[in-house]
Amino acid sequence: MVEQITKGIKISVKTKYNGIKYLNHRLFYAFSYFITIENKSSETVQLTTRFWEIIDSLNDTEIVEGEGVVGQTPILQPNDNYTYSSGCYLESSIGAMKGYYIMKDCNTLEEFKVFIPTFQLTNPVLSN
Repeated sequence: MVEQITKGIKISVKTKYNGIKYLNHRLFYAFSYFITIENKSSETVQLTTRFWEIIDSLNDTEIVEGEGVVGQTPILQPNDNYTYSSGCYLESSIGAMKGYYIMKDCNTLEEFKVFIPTFQLTNPVLSN
């Protein structure tokens, strides 16, 4: 698990290798990632936007950005946490992801970046 805290917002990430998938007659390596967002600050915040860099060792870096995460824009009171999972397909068995969320302080409406630490996506067979 990797973790990072930005302005009192803690991001924790776990990953899972899901095997090989064939899509449109092409081979892909499937990965899941599980994100926990903990509000360790004294302010109520809302996640409004996500930005990801998906790095595939055999492909160009893919940029993904948009509103919220998995169709939601969660509001976190102090000491709340929010967990979700998602996934990606890589052309190689080795990659990484990193990025940030745009969070909004619900009292001041100030927006700020919360960094998602770089995490590895690796076929566990390669680790042995």
